[in-house]
Formats: sequence, C-alpha cells, structure tokens
Amino acid sequence: MATIPSSAANQVPPLAGHDLFECNRPLLEALEREGAGWAAERCSSFGRILTGEPLEWGRLANENPPKLRTHDRYGERIDEVEFHPAWHELMRLSLAHGLHSLSWTEEREGAHVARAALFMLAGQVEAGHGCPVSMTHAAVPALRTAAPQLAAEWEPLLTSTAYGEGALCGMAMTERQGGSDVRVNTTSARPVGGDEYALDGAKWFCSAPMSEIFLVLAQAPGGLSCFLMPRGEGFHIQRLKDKLGDRSNASSEIELEGALARLVGEEGRGVRTIVEMVVQTRLDCVLGTAAAMRQAVEHATHHAAHRAAFGALLVEQPLMQNVLADLCVESEAATVTALRLARAYDRRATDAREAAFARIATAIAKYWVCKRGPGHAAEALECLGGNGYVEESGMPRLYRQQPLQSIWEGSGNVVCLDVLRALQREPESLEALLGEIALAGDADLSNAAEQAAAEADEAGARYAVERLALALQASLLIRHAPAAVADAFRARTGSAYGTLPRMIDVAAIVERHRPVL
Repeated sequence: MATIPSSAANQVPPLAGHDLFECNRPLLEALEREGAGWAAERCSSFGRILTGEPLEWGRLANENPPKLRTHDRYGERIDEVEFHPAWHELMRLSLAHGLHSLSWTEEREGAHVARAALFMLAGQVEAGHGCPVSMTHAAVPALRTAAPQLAAEWEPLLTSTAYGEGALCGMAMTERQGGSDVRVNTTSARPVGGDEYALDGAKWFCSAPMSEIFLVLAQAPGGLSCFLMPRGEGFHIQRLKDKLGDRSNASSEIELEGALARLVGEEGRGVRTIVEMVVQTRLDCVLGTAAAMRQAVEHATHHAAHRAAFGALLVEQPLMQNVLADLCVESEAATVTALRLARAYDRRATDAREAAFARIATAIAKYWVCKRGPGHAAEALECLGGNGYVEESGMPRLYRQQPLQSIWEGSGNVVCLDVLRALQREPESLEALLGEIALAGDADLSNAAEQAAAEADEAGARYAVERLALALQASLLIRHAPAAVADAFRARTGSAYGTLPRMIDVAAIVERHRPVL
C-alpha cells in the first residue's frame, strides 16, 4: 500500500514532465498494430516536448483569446486577427512535426496512423490550435480529387512545415438561414473568366479566418459549388465568435464583396466536392475527442494516486477505482477505434473494402465517440472534487471543449442520417462494417450489429448508430485490449460511470492507464 500523505502535504504534484506517448499504452500498442511502429520514436519525442513549455502555451493561448482588428491606425480596412504569442508557438510546434502534412508527405504504410497519433498527443495539451491544423490537412485530398491543377499549385504551401512560410486553409460553409442545410446557401458566385469567380454574400461561421485560403460553398449558375478563395480584397471579417470553448482559436462571421475565388470541381457539385474535406475532419473530431478523454483519464488517475481522503489514497478506494476504471475503458475504446479508422484511411485508395469501412465507420465513430466526450469530461472533473472545478486544474477548459467535437462537421442528427443513407444506399459499407465486427468471433456482437442495421430508420437512427458503435468498439477491444478492459466494456451495468460489476479487475485497468512521472 502506498504511503498516505500527511494532512499538511496532501496536495497533488503537477502533472507535467512525462512522456505523453509512452504513458499511453493503448496508443503505443495501436501505433505498432496499425502499421506505424516506425513512428514510435517520433511520437515519443513529441510526447516529451509537449509536457514542458507547451503546457504553459496552452494556458496562455486560452486565457488570451484572439482579437480582431478591422482597420489600421489610418482607417484602412485590414481585417487582421491578432493572437497571443503562445498560439504562434503551438502552431509552429505542430506544423514542424507534420500534424497537417504527414499523411501526404510520408510515402509509406502507416502515415495516416502516425499523423493521427501525433494529432492526439497535441490535442492533450491544447485543442484549439488543432482546428486550422485539421482543415489544412483535410484540404489536400479535397484538392487532389477535384482540382489537380489547384492541388499542384497549393499543396507545397499547405504541406510546408515552416509556420508562416506556407499556407493554412480555413472553411466557410455555414450561413445564417440554413445552418447544416448548406443547399439553401445564398452566397453567389459570378463567373469572371476561366475558373475564376467573384463571390458575394455572408457566412455565419468561418473557421480560422486568419488562414491564407478557404474552401467555400457558393451558388454558381450551375448550382451550389465549391471554391478555393485566397484571403484578400473583398474578404471582410465582421466579428469573432465568443464561444463556450475552443477559446484559443478564432472563429468568425465574414462578408464577401466580390472576393475572387477559383472553382474546385464542377459547378453544382459543391457538396460532393467538399465532402472529402469533411470526411477527413470528421476523423479528426474522433481523434480530438479521444485525446481529450486520455487527458481526462491522466488527470483523474494522477489526482487519485496522490490524494488521500478518509484514511486512504483515493486510488485505493473501491468505489473510486470503479469510476476511474470505467473512465479508462471509455478512453481506451475511443483510442482503439480512432487508430483503426486511421489505418483504413491509409489503405482506402488501394483497398475497396477499407474504403467502404472508412466511409461508414468514420460517421459512426464521429457520432458515438464525440457524444460520449462531454459526459466523460464531467465525470473526470468530479474525480478531482472542488479542485477540478477550479480553472487552475485545467479540467474546466477540457469540459468546455468536448461538446465542440460533437457539433463540428455535423451534429448528432446530421451524422446519424448520414449513416442511415450509407446503410440504405451503400451495401458494401455495411458489409465491411459487419465483416470488421465479425473478426472478434463473437456471435452475439455480430447479431446485435446486424439487427441494428436492419431496424434502422430515421426516427431511430441514433439508437441504431449507438448499437453499431458499441458493437464495433467491443469487437476491437476483444481483439486488441487486455481481457479486463474488454470484459469491463461488455459488462457495464448502468448509465453512470462507476457501475462495473465486482468481477472486473478495476485496479489493473487503472494501473494500465495511470501516467507515471
């Protein structure tokens, strides 16, 4: 039994200075298993860097959110977004490690998996700067698929690892009158010659307005179309959003007045064109949620291992062990799912089955993993008691951030309806998903998934997607996690965390996930 701290010293040491990657055994194991073992040292080095000064950068960037300067001292319109220096340091670090480019510049098996692991590590330290990193990463395949000439022109800038010398890519789809229903967008695109158009209108939500280029949806003569719009004349930032979380990152409302842009793909096929970017960023929503779950688990288990109450360390008390283990299991399920998805992205260009699996499993995971994030953060915060409710702990920032992943790139209903369309129109996607679940050799899981798919309709789409997600996660854990973790995931008996049955080895699960300084 560990020594109980004296009452005068019953304080938890700072959680810093450890290797985020080496301490995360599910991530470490998944990196090797999913084909990117070659990146282990790169991930470990990044993991050690992140728990030094970047922790302070994250705090400063969130306590000093970006500000908008619409005009300079002479009254000229400039539309500049000013960030705290800590934000620039975070961006410089992440770009230097290829979080925006590794999938496209590392020509070997596992590049997406390696990039996913690095993205998750950075997300544990500061989530907000992941937004422009994610969109810049996702813009490359969108351009490659629909506009090879534009891709050849912009890809060297989009994949540059020198912050400030390349280009970041933002996105502007949402308008006030339509929200998720982008087909009712009213921003117009007027042809001015060749593939160039002049855009006029307003976007209620433009992510990362400081970016050099944007992918934008607008109504061309042939219908809703996708455009690449460089930031320049005719692009005006109306205001920055005052958001619940994601405070370090700039989100804005913009107005376009004859802003020049170039057509990406064909007129009238804007949604289909930009969907490649959306698919990639949906994967990053899963990665970001899994990262935050891991961060929550680290803080909760670390606190419990060093804090005593009622004569014993919290981590040794049976009910706290149960809660902690349940949080750990949720985190491991999210991590295993996220890295399996990343492997599918590595192979989908050459493997039709993997492409079909990525299509449906990304949407399923985007719904379920991201939906689990806020409740997971709330329970982890509670493990720290009053300390967790104080900003200094970092848990309030984590708690505010988690709902974003469930909203960004399609809220719950939008994503579930997308899964429903795949079930109805793309039988190869369901076949690939059921085939993946069947690899666990568990007839009950396979039957549950088949029944969920067969019964899915619009009113019950959430229920069906939840069941499919749970079957997929259980299958992955049976195949890849310790028996205690897989058994715990299958044996949950209540809706609240901390309801694992007595037969589960909760102490072993907690020990597997607790960071070692």
